[in-house]
Amino acid sequence: MTATPRAAGAVICAAALGAALCAAPSLTAPDVPWTAVALLACVYAVCELPGRGTGRGVPAAVGAGSFFPVLLAAAFLLPPAAAALVPVPGALLGAMDGSGTAPWIRRAWHAAELALATWAAAAVYAWAGGATALDAADFPYVLVPVLAAALAFGLALGALDTLIRASAERTPPRRGALRPLAPAPHAVHGLAGLMMAVLWRSSYGPVSALFVLLPMYISCWIFAQYHRERAAHRATIRALVHAVDLKDRYTRGHSERVGRASVLIARELGMPEGRLETIRFAGILHDVGKLGVPTRVLRKDGPLTPEERRVIELHPEYGHEMVRGIGFLGEARAAILHHHERLDGTGYPYGLAGGSIPESARVVAVADAFDAMTSTRSYRRSRPVGDALAELRRCAGTQFDPLMVSALVRAVEREGWETAVTSDEPGPLPAPQRGSAGADRSRSG
Repeated sequence: MTATPRAAGAVICAAALGAALCAAPSLTAPDVPWTAVALLACVYAVCELPGRGTGRGVPAAVGAGSFFPVLLAAAFLLPPAAAALVPVPGALLGAMDGSGTAPWIRRAWHAAELALATWAAAAVYAWAGGATALDAADFPYVLVPVLAAALAFGLALGALDTLIRASAERTPPRRGALRPLAPAPHAVHGLAGLMMAVLWRSSYGPVSALFVLLPMYISCWIFAQYHRERAAHRATIRALVHAVDLKDRYTRGHSERVGRASVLIARELGMPEGRLETIRFAGILHDVGKLGVPTRVLRKDGPLTPEERRVIELHPEYGHEMVRGIGFLGEARAAILHHHERLDGTGYPYGLAGGSIPESARVVAVADAFDAMTSTRSYRRSRPVGDALAELRRCAGTQFDPLMVSALVRAVEREGWETAVTSDEPGPLPAPQRGSAGADRSRSG
């Protein structure tokens, strides 16, 4: 179990207090429809029972959940204070994964953020005159307060999610771990919630409203299948990287850092979010071909002979053959094959030059050389980050793509870089030798 950072604990306590204050008026209000509150709370609790966790040690973060229409229906049917009570039982009972922060803390956060978001949606809906429009079946004008309430619901969740991640992971709020708000899913949830509210008040009664959840349940199942597939992809990649780290002790942790540096470059270049994961996979798996290189060559302490260097220079082709059939890697496969090509055409394995080198390979080449220079190995000491960046600039245009080098320089200067010791060998180390930024990259990755 991971201890909750003080800042995150303070955010959770403040959210819980805020949720309690929002719901408190319902306890003394004379006109609260408690039967509707109980029924909606039971429906949402049943939806929550399969549970969802987040991992990474962060209290549960809510995304575009498939059963949010229940909460939005509550916002349309109930006063704001009563609507805030609807998600609480389900959030407190819902299952959480066993990793990271204590489950009860994550449940408390989950309940508080959903209560606040539902209250915000109900308050905006009431402010926009939604209750009057719904009672009068005033279509299509009722769509305005409905969509406003759905947007308020999404904005509240987004703000709370960004705040908790910033405090728990100590990331700047501007870089919050939450994806930018996508209004479309919340608009769909709002319309589904409106359908539930209309059926709830119709002559068919509350039971008919449950039929709205059937398509939402199907979409939830499909979404879960997609995430299970992504989890399997990540597990495959972790297994491959672990095998490389076990075989080549000189570069332990190198693959993960190259993946991180590759994402820094790609993000700085403005690549779309969907492509960033592929670039990260390329960086992480760029050395997977070392599994086909004899261990004695990888672990040799002294200089490599020309024959040994030729053997180790086969690792990009070995790697490409290993991942050829893994379809989800996409352009990462080209990066694995070509990350040792040089802009001037003197690289390997095929001697590609300039723009004929795939963009993903040019990204990984810079990230690979940067981490190789800033990591201490048993056969040479690391260079300071500033010296490594200067060496990349010196080699830009001949060995590396200047665009990729400039992107890494800007990202590192803004965000910094944590250097690493990846050697297990004791004793004095030789100082790094000036030369090509990739002088030992066939050795180091």
